[in-house]
Amino acid sequence: MSGELRDDGEDVDLVRDQVRQIVRYKGLIAAGLVVGLAGGAFLALGGANTYAASSSVMVRAATADPFAAGATPDKGIDIGTERQSAMSTTVAEAAAKAVKQPVKKLQHCLQVTNPPNTLVLRFTCAAPDGEDAAAWVNAFTKSYLNDRESATKATIKKMVKGYQDQLDPLVKQRKDLLDQIDATTDSQVIGTLVSVQTNLLSRITELNGDISGLRALDTTPGVVIKPGAVPDAPTGPGTTLMLGLGAAVGLALGLLAAWLRLVFDPRPRSAGEVTRVMDAPVLGTLPGGRGRRGRRGRQGPAGPQPLLAEGQSTGRLAEEYRAIAFRLSHDRRFAARRRLLVVEPRGSSDTAAAVAVNLSASFAEMGKEVLLVEADLRTPSLSGRLRSADPGRPGWARTPGLAEGGWPAGLQLPVDTGEYGSFDLVPGRRVPNVARALTSGQAGRLFAEADDPGTVVVVLAPPVLSYADALALADRVEGVVVVCDPAEVRREDLARVRELVAGAGGAVLGAVLHRAPAAPGRSRFLPRRPRSGRRAAAPASARDAAPTEPFPAAPERHPVP
Repeated sequence: MSGELRDDGEDVDLVRDQVRQIVRYKGLIAAGLVVGLAGGAFLALGGANTYAASSSVMVRAATADPFAAGATPDKGIDIGTERQSAMSTTVAEAAAKAVKQPVKKLQHCLQVTNPPNTLVLRFTCAAPDGEDAAAWVNAFTKSYLNDRESATKATIKKMVKGYQDQLDPLVKQRKDLLDQIDATTDSQVIGTLVSVQTNLLSRITELNGDISGLRALDTTPGVVIKPGAVPDAPTGPGTTLMLGLGAAVGLALGLLAAWLRLVFDPRPRSAGEVTRVMDAPVLGTLPGGRGRRGRRGRQGPAGPQPLLAEGQSTGRLAEEYRAIAFRLSHDRRFAARRRLLVVEPRGSSDTAAAVAVNLSASFAEMGKEVLLVEADLRTPSLSGRLRSADPGRPGWARTPGLAEGGWPAGLQLPVDTGEYGSFDLVPGRRVPNVARALTSGQAGRLFAEADDPGTVVVVLAPPVLSYADALALADRVEGVVVVCDPAEVRREDLARVRELVAGAGGAVLGAVLHRAPAAPGRSRFLPRRPRSGRRAAAPASARDAAPTEPFPAAPERHPVP
């Protein structure tokens, strides 16, 4: 029972999360609403100048005595055929001639319907003027009745002619027999002639009866039970109702478009979706991004601000980093080895570097011995962007990548965090063979420093899907924190990162989300895929000349970015 309740709760949370994500597409929903209102207004204004008049005709068959027992009005009537006949060109031409209007115009305005289980045809005609609508529908009604009556009379005339053609020879033959009877005196012959004459008379009488019956038929084609009258008001449900219906339909279309956009959007739209894809919790979401864009102007995309800098926004950011550090310190998998690998899926490692530095400062604030290892041996930059507690650090540390030799070189630079403590940095440097340097025994002994009680090793590596460096470290560091912007990464990328880390012997401890502001002039609905290696293509002198984002110059009291 508890499992069922838990499953139901998860389903409710999933639906709630999807609804919340759909509502985020306010632009699509608003566009659908505007389209619906515009359509409703168009239909309302279009119907305001249209008048519809209708008439009803009860169709009846030709009969000799409509009051006779057993006489039925539907005898020999196919109402479907009559409806098609009412919309025929012959009827339209006669009606157009009566009202002096083009035939196509009248055919376009006419509608003929048949209420179920009745012999009634309802004629409806719409026109810009109410009097024209009434005149046109009455013309159609009269034309249909005249056409049907003419067709009935033509049929009767044809049948009478057929009977008359049979009758005339019989009358002539009977006259000849009468002449023969008068001329003969033989009684036997007279008897025979009388017998033949009697048969002819019977047939003649029968034909005369048929002809009389046809000529006595009531050829009235139908009865107008409701003539067309001039309408008092334009047709249509009215402006208010049409706007309401348009708004409802437009809102439904907007929600459908938002749902389709959500379904086909390759990016994770919420922290819950990131959790489901990576099978790991979201450790925290870094605040800022959109609010800083206006203050920063054209200085470039905003990244994580200094951890301990003064200011309200950075204070929130500092508390978020502290919360992430506390969550990691209570994670059993991390607490067992105290090794942490910080990476991004694609693009540059700027935000991952900011997270690694700030987490190192947070662990140092908690009283731990922290070693930050820059394992980005392709574009190392931390030593040139952090302020060392030792002002006499060597020149190669200030400009990494210019010295000869392997990595790590055994040098650990102390980074001062002011009153909150300090941590050590093993700066990265360019090496001829990155894979060999990362898997060397010296690098293994460096990561093994986390085995000492109270020691934490934080490792910064290049993006997982751009280089294999992080995978080479996953079995040695084990615990991996993925830093990503949900608006810039795809679900398949996160799933691929999880599979690669697990296959390399590591485990994803969680994800840290951040939000970067949209570039000016770029649509928020078009995902931007960072190109791997973009930062590597920049000249080394431009990268290492001065601290850049996401590590702006720290305040004098708090030098840690």
